[in-house]
Amino acid sequence: MHPFLDRRRFAIGGGALISGLLLADDRQAAAEERSLTEKRLVRLGLNALARAPEMNYFADGHRGASMISAHLMCVDNGFDDAAAGRIVQLFDLNWAPSKLCEPFPDRDPVADAVGQVGKALAEGGGVLREVGHDAIFAMHAIKAFRLLPETATPERVAGICNLIKAFKPWRDIQPDDAVDPPPFVDSQAASRFILQEASDAIDRFVGYGQGFAGHMLTFGQSLVELAAMGDVEWAESCRTAFRKYVTVTRMGPQPGDRKIKDHPLSPLRPRDAEYWQKRGDKTLGIGHVFKYPYGYYDLLARANDPELASRLDAKAYHLF
Repeated sequence: MHPFLDRRRFAIGGGALISGLLLADDRQAAAEERSLTEKRLVRLGLNALARAPEMNYFADGHRGASMISAHLMCVDNGFDDAAAGRIVQLFDLNWAPSKLCEPFPDRDPVADAVGQVGKALAEGGGVLREVGHDAIFAMHAIKAFRLLPETATPERVAGICNLIKAFKPWRDIQPDDAVDPPPFVDSQAASRFILQEASDAIDRFVGYGQGFAGHMLTFGQSLVELAAMGDVEWAESCRTAFRKYVTVTRMGPQPGDRKIKDHPLSPLRPRDAEYWQKRGDKTLGIGHVFKYPYGYYDLLARANDPELASRLDAKAYHLF
């Protein structure tokens, strides 16, 4: 066969292959975009939150909340297609196909679904429960039900209320009188307070992991977000518990606490697609990788304090 014909046939075949790959990429991008526009991660997260009490309430509840956090983080901060697409891909590779996220039967939504969740939270009575996850998960569920009212079915509402009630008291000490956060409805002042506490905690817990700083963000942000949605009473019902958490965090590492290797210095942040690519496909843990930055970016936007934001960004690699 004439070599020109061989080259032409290769070019046609290669062009078809490239077109096919580009078409596949376009389809994948479209699917990932639909995941955000159709709030698919929110639905999956609600399924997981509601099913968590039947499985591992603590770890699986984290996974559910992290899917809702990831959706909000991408949408609220305008993440680019590459970063948002990679985040959706990570869920599809890990939790989306699992039993945890399986759909619930289609039923008429409960009229007072949000009220039931808020009441379950308020019944905590100021007790600090497992790092404030009752408040963190309640806020995510309330936010999600408002985004997708049709998902507030009896099974989901009952499951999420059971999840909130499952959390046990943890380091429920008397709060220090000096710990006095601003009213949560004052989102700017409260956000600045929470971010400053998180900044101090990062420094305090270097070498011991950053769970205290990370949960300062997520616990505090959940109360600011509840108040911003108009649920001021439910947010303030957690004031004493949050003051207890700040008091515990200010104590710093305790004798016998486990040492944990610090994250290496990195300029990458969760806004960057490269950050998510470098994490690999199986490094999601129980979801803090999504929940911490969601709380961080939300509080920074509310605080509107460039100097505080700059100081935090310089050390944020410890968290992320």
